[in-house]
Order: sequence, then structure tokens, then C-alpha cells
Amino acid sequence: MMKQQTPQHIAIIMDGNGRWAQQRGLSRSHGHKQGVDALERILTAVAERGIPYLTVYAFSTENWNRPESEVSYIMQLLAEGLHYYTPRFIEEGVRLRAIGDIDLLPAQIAEHLRDSIEQTKDGSWITLSIALSYSSYTEISHAIRHIVADVQSGRLSSDDLLRPELINDYLYTSGTPMPDLLIRTGGEQRLSNFLLLQSAYTELYFTDTLWPDFDEAALDKALADYASRQRRFGTVPQ
Repeated sequence: MMKQQTPQHIAIIMDGNGRWAQQRGLSRSHGHKQGVDALERILTAVAERGIPYLTVYAFSTENWNRPESEVSYIMQLLAEGLHYYTPRFIEEGVRLRAIGDIDLLPAQIAEHLRDSIEQTKDGSWITLSIALSYSSYTEISHAIRHIVADVQSGRLSSDDLLRPELINDYLYTSGTPMPDLLIRTGGEQRLSNFLLLQSAYTELYFTDTLWPDFDEAALDKALADYASRQRRFGTVPQ
């Protein structure tokens, strides 16, 4: 199978906000604010390049262990972002989704998030999935619990369990194509518990650029690297 020149789905681990701020003598909170601005910029750039799906790793289950003041500020940014961006998303055709254990978010924010998802459900320009309180292990555990429940209730048969792709229907990302390209900013070269099953054949791209500095030129460099690869999915070149 030959490569696709343009990916249909990009996933991004947005790493480096804190280090970006510390290098400038600023608070980590300031770095997170700049990270939101970078996401707005890249969301537009991805959509303008005809890529219909973008998934970003915003907050992992492990991030709950960060200092309380930093977590509180990130939640505040999320609340402010939902208030500010939801009307824009509706106008521009951005469909918002969230993946992760949303019930762990503060109740008011979780409610606002669900409202924003509902209000933007008809967006057709681009689908933005935000991973919040997310980990792949939690996602897989969630999927297994629901599969077992459906087997016990009779909604699934033993034959259904023989389909390797069955679990995809129970992941948080159900209904979204697997990512073609996963970008990690900030210099680290690991997946950090992000989309582990979904990334089985995803092309990986690592850059030292810190997330607040990731711009259209950096995106185009990643896309050019992707276009140079041959995606074989376990087969041999034609």
C-alpha cells in the first residue's frame, strides 16, 4: 500500500509549555496560556491544509499529580477556552470531541464541555478531539468493561469476540479514523500513554520545538516528512 501524501488524521502530543516559560523566566502557567494560542494557530493551519481530523493530548490522567495550583490553572484555561471558542467553533464549522475520563473533571467544566460538544456536533470543517484526563490503559480498561457487559447482556456473541477490530468500536475514539501521523513536540521521543492501540501503524514525528513555538512552518516540515515515507502496513512495496 502506497503512502498518502496528505494525512487524514493528525495527533499531537503538545509538550514543552512549562519549559518554554521557564526558559524565559516566566511561570509555567504563562507557558500553558501560550500553548492554548499555539493550538488555535495549528487547528486553523491543519484545517486549511484539508486535514479533517486533529487530536491533541491536553491533559493526561498522570497530570492530576502535578501541583494543585498548576492543575487549577489548566482547568481555568479549559473553562475560559470553552466559553470563548465554542461560538467560534459553531461559526467556523469545528466539531469538538473529548476523549478521556471526563467525569474526573470539575463538574461544571465537564457539563460545559458536554454542552460544547453538543453545540458543535454538526461542524464539518474539521473535527478537533481533545484528550482530557486521558490514558490509553484507562481507555482499554473502559473498553473491556463495556465489551464484557455487552457479552453478558447478549448484545455481543462469542463470534463477535473473534473480530480483532471489535475493540475499536469501544474505544473513546470510536467513529474517528486512526491517526496517520503523530507529532510530539518538546524533544521527548515517547508516546506517554497516548493512543497506544490507535497508533499501531501511525507514522511518528518528533521535534525539539517546544509547543508554544510550533507554527505553520513547523507543521509543514512534519507534513513534508510524512509525505516522504512509504506506508506499507506490514505488506511489501508494490
